[in-house]
Formats: sequence, C-alpha cells, structure tokens
Amino acid sequence: MTDLAPHLPGLLVAWGMLCLGLFSPGPNILAIIGTSMERGRPQGLALAAGVSVGTLLWGVLAVTGFTAVLTLWAGAMTVLKLAGAAYLLWLAYGAFRSAAQTVEVNTRTVDAPNLRAYGLRGLMVQMTNPKAAIFWVAIAAVGTGPDTPVFILVTLIGVSFLISLAGHVVYALAFSTRAAVALYARGRRAAQATIGTFFTYAAYRLATERT
Repeated sequence: MTDLAPHLPGLLVAWGMLCLGLFSPGPNILAIIGTSMERGRPQGLALAAGVSVGTLLWGVLAVTGFTAVLTLWAGAMTVLKLAGAAYLLWLAYGAFRSAAQTVEVNTRTVDAPNLRAYGLRGLMVQMTNPKAAIFWVAIAAVGTGPDTPVFILVTLIGVSFLISLAGHVVYALAFSTRAAVALYARGRRAAQATIGTFFTYAAYRLATERT
C-alpha cells in the first residue's frame, strides 16, 4: 500500500476519465444498446465483453508506447481511421437493412445465438476506433510516469478493464429489459434507422477528421 500511495492520485484521475467516457455514447455503446434491444441480453453482454477486451488491449498498447507511436505516425492513424470508418459503414448498412424490413423482428426468439461473433464484433468496434487509442494515450499520460513500476501499470490496466466491463454490462442489462424490448418492438424501424444514421455520421466524422 505504501508503494501504491504515491501513484494513487494519478490512477484515480485516469480511472475517473474512463468513467466519464462511459457517459459519452459512441459507436461501442450504441452498438451494445441496439444489439441488446434487438437480439437480446446474451448477445448484448457478449458485445459488451468484446468492447471491454478491446479496452484492455488498448490499455496494454498504451502503456507499452504503441499508441503513442500511432499518434505520431500520421500514416498509421490514417489507415486505422479508414478501417474504422469502413467498419462503421458496414454496421450502418446492417441497421438500415433491418429498418427496411416490413416484418417485425421477435427480439426474444433468435435461434442459436453466436455469442463469439458478437464478442468479436464488440472487439472490432473498439479496436478500429482511433479515438480509443488517443484517449488511452491521455489516460496513460495521467496515470503513469517514466519510473512507474510494473505493478502500477498492471493495476491501471486491470481496474480500467473492470470499469469498462461493468459500465458496458450495465448498458446491455438496462437495454435488454422487458420495458426496453417492448419499446424497441414498437419503434424498431425508427430505432434501426436512427442507429444507421448515427453510424454513418460517425464514419464520416472519423474519415474526415484531422489527426
């Protein structure tokens, strides 16, 4: 505990930044919300787990300096941005296609859910988001220093993963409740059109934003 005390202020600020980030809906949170309402709780939780694993990976990359290199090398960031924009457009296409369906989807009778696929989707959403990389550079800068011991780095990443997992799981649980599902069933096409529009706008912003 004595060794942890000097680093605790920086860690608390870093974790506070991560908590505040959970209140700023982005492609990851919207994907969890849409999946939880349309497909069900297991699928939403699997997506949330995938996003959280992506947070864990970005954390590891940040403390090892890889994301700092990405932010300095414009070419790498451009590739990552274009890949992220392409993936968001693919998600937008799926949402618009769902909105175009005239048959109502029964959100509680999805056959043989492939939870691994939803987990991978969440991981892809998080890992193709360059803002997550930049955000983690800021977190690492606040929570670590040049002489930070390894156990502090592990603590920073481990607790950050748990915060991310808890926050995204809450979204999955909240939007897979009976009330949320009933609301979605009544406005499914409008909800999917809104989600598709958001993903399209996010892809545009991602592709055109300067690094």
